[in-house]
Amino acid sequence: MIDSPPWRGFLAAILLVVAAHGAARECPRSAVEDAAIDAFFPPWDDAQKQLIQVLDDACEQILVQAFLLTSREVAAGLLDAHRRGVDVRVLADATQHAGTPSSALSKLALAGIPVWLEDRYRHAHNKVMIIDARTSWPVVITGSYNFTWGAQHQNAENLLIIRSHPRIAERYAANWVRHQLAARPIVLP
Repeated sequence: MIDSPPWRGFLAAILLVVAAHGAARECPRSAVEDAAIDAFFPPWDDAQKQLIQVLDDACEQILVQAFLLTSREVAAGLLDAHRRGVDVRVLADATQHAGTPSSALSKLALAGIPVWLEDRYRHAHNKVMIIDARTSWPVVITGSYNFTWGAQHQNAENLLIIRSHPRIAERYAANWVRHQLAARPIVLP
């Protein structure tokens, strides 16, 4: 068994993330949903509408990895989930946040959502959300789609919504923890 401080920190962070604080509310999904993978291709498909619906359905936890988060609608969806008692946590690229006045990260942090910035990489280029990873109906959202207005309305993008694949959700959640351990908490003005 490895008994080093980095290993213990990683284990403690995983336990913290997966323990969350129990179910935030009575979840309407009591049975295992059928596994599904849906693909959306903005600007033709309304990927943002699909993403917001997943946030609205979150019961326990939302883990976010964002290159850039400026969409008012996505930020509002995260804030609504937080207000319902869902454990929302955000990782984002430090350079993009610093260079983008319309970044929603400070607003999320001011509302009590834990936000960390990644500055270890040239770009923390992940665009991922992991929803209810410890349930039998987890959802992973990923693709080229940044959480911005332009991603839906101006860019050629793709967004995958992967439902009820616990192994995939566990892998993404573990990767989120690995990145969070190397990130720094946002400093508010």
